[in-house]
Amino acid sequence: MTTPLVDLSVHHAPKGLSDRTAWGFVKALRFFADTFFAKRYGHRAIVLETVAAVPGMVGATLNHLKALRRMKDDNGWIRTLMDEAENERMHLMTFIEISHPTLFERFVVIAVQWVFYLFFFGLYLISPKTAHRVVGYFEEEAVVSYTHYLAEIDEGRSPNVAAPEIAKRYWNLPADATLRDVVLVVRADEAHHRDVNHGFANELCGAAPIAIAPCPEHVELQPNWKAAA
Repeated sequence: MTTPLVDLSVHHAPKGLSDRTAWGFVKALRFFADTFFAKRYGHRAIVLETVAAVPGMVGATLNHLKALRRMKDDNGWIRTLMDEAENERMHLMTFIEISHPTLFERFVVIAVQWVFYLFFFGLYLISPKTAHRVVGYFEEEAVVSYTHYLAEIDEGRSPNVAAPEIAKRYWNLPADATLRDVVLVVRADEAHHRDVNHGFANELCGAAPIAIAPCPEHVELQPNWKAAA
């Protein structure tokens, strides 16, 4: 497969209090992640992908309920957000195979997930536009982090181990795929989520639409009833 190119220069300049609040919150998260994990990018990915998988499911749930209340179509938002949540979860399943989390990191995952879920759920109820902007900025930082991870691999500071089987199946990677190939497709996924969420935020405030980075091809996970049909 060919991994889509990622535009590393993309950044939504904050406009107004909502955007500045979202940007400041994400930069604070970045500071804590840099302080706690330093250059242990595999372990950083495990914790951050756990958090990254939350917004899509929260957004899908609340948009589903809104569509039911209003008896109106969701214009594809629900499926898009659920696919984002599933994609981020597959990132986590992949990096667990590469960097096995310690007991302390598992505790951090549980604590951070609950705190962030409750925070993001409340934020989405109050301001969906700000919530999507937070995710957009979060994904901007994820693109930066995975770019740094690639540099660590290319410069020999992180071993370029074989790609886990789960990653090969999900992204249809070749049999000899390595960690570098995995990081490339994960970074392209994050660039896609970045643009989708900034686009949703723009749509909610009436701003101009933006170009969406392509998402790498991956297996669409099917529910059990389809497999049994």
